[in-house]
Amino acid sequence: QLQASGGGLVQPGGSLRLSCGASGFTSGYYGITWFRQTPGKEREGVSYIRSSDESTYYADSVKGRFTMSRDNAKNTVYLQMNKLKPEDTAVYYCGTALSTVLDWLASYEYDYWGRGTLVTVSS
Repeated sequence: QLQASGGGLVQPGGSLRLSCGASGFTSGYYGITWFRQTPGKEREGVSYIRSSDESTYYADSVKGRFTMSRDNAKNTVYLQMNKLKPEDTAVYYCGTALSTVLDWLASYEYDYWGRGTLVTVSS
């Protein structure tokens, strides 16, 4: 089971750190992703961390502003979001795949999703 937390209201240019806690399995053994979704739009990939070598991947829209990391001792994955923009407003979800991910941007690659956390960027 996955649970995302850490969302909230922040002003443009501000920062938030999202957490994705895992229970019932060791998240360090699996790739973990962050996606986000706004009303009327499809879920879009934000970032991904690979289990084999901890490589991280980011959507072009967040590259240079967001950083994904994991703390295996806490069985938790983080998404540090800096320089937030109004267009970052969305519900953020973390997900995991039980097998090798070939296209991390494709939501169908993931087997489990946690409940989302709302991020609102507004002045």
